[in-house]
Amino acid sequence: MFLRAYVELHLPITKVEEALLRTPAEWIPGLASSAEEHGDQLLADVGFPVGALQLGKRVEIELGAPVRTLGRTWLPVTWRATGPRGIFPALEGELEVAALGPHLSQLGLSARYKPPFGLVGESLDRALLHRVAEATVRDFVERVAGVLRQRRVAA
Repeated sequence: MFLRAYVELHLPITKVEEALLRTPAEWIPGLASSAEEHGDQLLADVGFPVGALQLGKRVEIELGAPVRTLGRTWLPVTWRATGPRGIFPALEGELEVAALGPHLSQLGLSARYKPPFGLVGESLDRALLHRVAEATVRDFVERVAGVLRQRRVAA
């Protein structure tokens, strides 16, 4: 299954790129631990809001080496739920920033996942779980954007 969420930032791409290429603790919201404590794995809480509550799950996030082209930079990203494997799908994708103008950027996450449990999982995904995955990805992108806006990506 494919997911895509994005937001516009009234910030130049150079500032957003600089922030994303610094340590993830500076821009991943809810980062629970540092890479020094857990090798190359970062732990974060992902989810989506339901009223005043935030429903979510702790995930291990792995970031790959950045890829830069003219007007676009992306980081390969993989996240897997902690705890028992096989219940939640792993998500693989790219967190990207692209220039929309001199002072306007787009932050987005394009991702793919395969629902667990074969045909039963695919049916559940079509009925409900895909919307949960979309909400989780959208919330993650919006929270990253919020951190970048709040800090004005200055370091």
